[in-house]
Amino acid sequence: MVVANYRPTKAIIHTQAIQENVANERKRLPKETELFAVVKANGYGHGAVETAKAALRGGATGFCVAALDEGIELREAGLTEPILVLSIVEPMYSELALSYDLAVTVGTQEGLEEISKVMAHSEVEGLLKIHLKADTGMGRIGFLSSEEMNEAIQTMERSKKLLWEGLFTHFSTADQSDDTYWQHQLERFTEILQGLPKKPRYIHTSNSATALWHDAGIGNMVRYGVAMYGLNPSGNVLEAPYPLKPALELVSSLIQVKKLPKGEGIGYGETYITPEAEWIGTVPIGYADGWLRKMQGFHLLVQGEPCEIVGRVCMDQLMIRLPKEYSIGTKVTLIGANNGKSITMQEVADHLETIHYEVACTLSARVPRNYEK
Repeated sequence: MVVANYRPTKAIIHTQAIQENVANERKRLPKETELFAVVKANGYGHGAVETAKAALRGGATGFCVAALDEGIELREAGLTEPILVLSIVEPMYSELALSYDLAVTVGTQEGLEEISKVMAHSEVEGLLKIHLKADTGMGRIGFLSSEEMNEAIQTMERSKKLLWEGLFTHFSTADQSDDTYWQHQLERFTEILQGLPKKPRYIHTSNSATALWHDAGIGNMVRYGVAMYGLNPSGNVLEAPYPLKPALELVSSLIQVKKLPKGEGIGYGETYITPEAEWIGTVPIGYADGWLRKMQGFHLLVQGEPCEIVGRVCMDQLMIRLPKEYSIGTKVTLIGANNGKSITMQEVADHLETIHYEVACTLSARVPRNYEK
């Protein structure tokens, strides 16, 4: 998708906020604990490379991504720190992963054996780094027992091209006030860990929520994700131990303002009809940019005034009801602060009945990301 640089709609990314969020978490961690910044999904919609660089300035020591391509993007941008691909990489791409010095996740013995076969014929120098994933209750990917893990460890020890670098799991309820299931997962992981003959370089159980609200006490690396972008993993359920500074603003401006008489239909399907004469403003952003149709009825900010989205959100534009006439070019804020008022990504998520992770990741590539330090 082409980036629409020649219109006023843009996402402003405050890299200083990312740097400070990372630095604040680093202060709480033991000195020997490493922090890997999670920059998958284009840095949760914020832009992977620039957010990775900001995280480094804050004290990050490595990165996590979800796809091999995302790791390659970081390498080609000149980042040399450790990178872990959290999702399964098809064995046929193992050599490619090694050539870019990317660690890969393995969750089954069958997958590991396929990787071992591919790497046995590899002419790429070095060892492919492997992180074994334990499924302790997420039901996604991973080994279920220490017996399965031990078989995998033996397979890696027999290989001349594989290096067991890490062991990890993922907590599914660390962002909830009830920690019963979190404790259950921790017990399962501890049991798996105790059943292994040795430990790898990295043991990691902490995502953002676990890092903020739990102390597993058995890892030496944190996967710092959504909190890095200033977003509370729990939404509004739990209070973060330090202020999380949101990194993203979404802004645009009015491209047309008109006064419509009573009884005029607005947008597709005539879902809004002016009850009286009203000032209507048009803003160049729509569902193709990730501002979904369900945002009808929500509000934007114009000079600090909440202005309701009236009529259906179109593919490229939306309409808002204005309290008075404003000049064309007047700034419109969709996420962020405007004249003393603000709209948070959490409020957008609440309107959509979803989570702010999805809001951030839904912003399409058509919206330019402008970085401000």
